[in-house]
Amino acid sequence: MEIVLNGRTAIVTGGSKGIGFAVAARFAQSGAAVAIIARGREALDEAVIAIGKSAKARVIGVAGDVAVPADLERAYQETMRALGKVDILVNNAGTSRTGAFEDITDEIWREDFDQKLFAAIRLTRLVWPQMKERRWGRIINVLNVGAKAPRPKRAPTSITRAAGMALTKVLAGEGAPYNVLVNAMLVGFIEADQHVRAAEGAGIELKDYIEARIKDVPLGRIGRAEEFANLACFLASDAASYIAGTGINVDGGRSPVM
Repeated sequence: MEIVLNGRTAIVTGGSKGIGFAVAARFAQSGAAVAIIARGREALDEAVIAIGKSAKARVIGVAGDVAVPADLERAYQETMRALGKVDILVNNAGTSRTGAFEDITDEIWREDFDQKLFAAIRLTRLVWPQMKERRWGRIINVLNVGAKAPRPKRAPTSITRAAGMALTKVLAGEGAPYNVLVNAMLVGFIEADQHVRAAEGAGIELKDYIEARIKDVPLGRIGRAEEFANLACFLASDAASYIAGTGINVDGGRSPVM
């Protein structure tokens, strides 16, 4: 199926690397103008150049920390000045932070909620009125499979992502009458920089880290960021015009729940 996003404009947070980069690139290849938001200027510039090689519309990189309200507001306004509107929002920022409950401090809880849940709330609140006015919008909240099936020692991420599931359902119900469709995509074991860092932190080779993790994946392999991006592009398009309020696992069958 060929997905066309001509004339659409998208924001992808955490868009300079990994899943966010793949989603932004897929949108751009399908004709959307894209703003990627991330903290590192150098990585943003590299991402814009890479995405621009196959883009069919304008691609910009906006430096900002989505966990900081003023920074998020500034990044949104910069995007509006450059691109004029926002039709599609992908709330993707945030890495997995996990640990035993008794070891998680108030500061860690606050940081995780600000980076993941509140960033999605605040940015959605900014784009919501224009989407309702035009009676067209797509919002995708990137969560992980722990949102549906949390496991021990997986806080705070499993908690903030579960809250993101609830946010998705509430927004879907309120947006649907205005053709603003809100869905969630739940990450399983997919290629990302955080796995490289996790392997380094554990003092093991990346291939050994991956081999250990894929034992829980029925498909028997790690997922590719491009595979995740393909579904995101479909959900962002007119082809998905009757899909709202869903949380779709993209995990090779790893999650114990649907």
